[in-house]
Amino acid sequence: MRAIHISSLDGPEAVEVVDLPDPANDSLVTIEVKAAGVAFPELLQTRGLYQLKPDLPFVPGAEVAGVVTAAPEGSGLSVGDRVAALTLLGGFAERALARPDLTFVLPDEVSFEEGASFTFNYATVYFALIERGHLTEGETVLVHGAAGGIGTAAIQLAKAFGAGKVIGVVSTEAKGEIARAAGADEVVMADGFLEAVGKASVDIVVDPVGGDRFTDSLRSLREHGRLLVIGFTAGSIPEVKVNRLLLNNISVVGVGWGAYAMSREGHVGTEWEAMLPHLRSGALRPVVGATHRLEDAAQALTSLEGRTVTGKVVLVP
Repeated sequence: MRAIHISSLDGPEAVEVVDLPDPANDSLVTIEVKAAGVAFPELLQTRGLYQLKPDLPFVPGAEVAGVVTAAPEGSGLSVGDRVAALTLLGGFAERALARPDLTFVLPDEVSFEEGASFTFNYATVYFALIERGHLTEGETVLVHGAAGGIGTAAIQLAKAFGAGKVIGVVSTEAKGEIARAAGADEVVMADGFLEAVGKASVDIVVDPVGGDRFTDSLRSLREHGRLLVIGFTAGSIPEVKVNRLLLNNISVVGVGWGAYAMSREGHVGTEWEAMLPHLRSGALRPVVGATHRLEDAAQALTSLEGRTVTGKVVLVP
């Protein structure tokens, strides 16, 4: 099979297409990959900067969608099933392996590209908004990076689970259109977003960006508001002056979905089942951004560096 190798830690331009034996493990699900999601951790892995550091060389790729070609007995999966799966590694290939508990039958209404864009982003946001942020019906949610994969997922999931109003924060008008298409009730520009939305005006802030907008995010929160820290795509990790938390009894909440969910067998499945009715209805519909061929993996990874990407970048073998 064809696959992508990271054989040196010299950045995305150093990844290469190689021919490898088909993977085989009777305890795992074997999937013919139709689409693989590309995410920031894979970019970091090309430089050895991610916490997961496999021995070189290795095949990256944590999320795929495709067709089951073999499944363990008792897994509930059958040859021919259309599935979405978390492979954790090995997904940038024509065939991949996944644990049965991280492999989910994909509704017929959902394309493979959408399936490869769903589980990581939407389960992360579900964990953030529902499990850590305790979203309640009617609350106002502000989403930074609202045109990206996490941002569009947050908009849709907040609406599906009862938010009264969702505000998307973006850096360009073009990104604003993507946030509106994802369901944002209001879109504001990142520069001066606090003036646009007003102090003490939102209940939850979803923040995958970090950087210098963090303090204004705290100022935007109402009493008992929650700022959900998902990541730092801006590059800098902000500091919290905790006296700000006292003023309105607000909270800064860490969202470490990966370490939490992967150490608890069945947890991702519980999240999947909670989201599945909304996935089937179309209320949750991943925004697929650029789609690249497997041999263009370097270009796909490099595209994540400039924060110009919208939706989820996908590889198609």
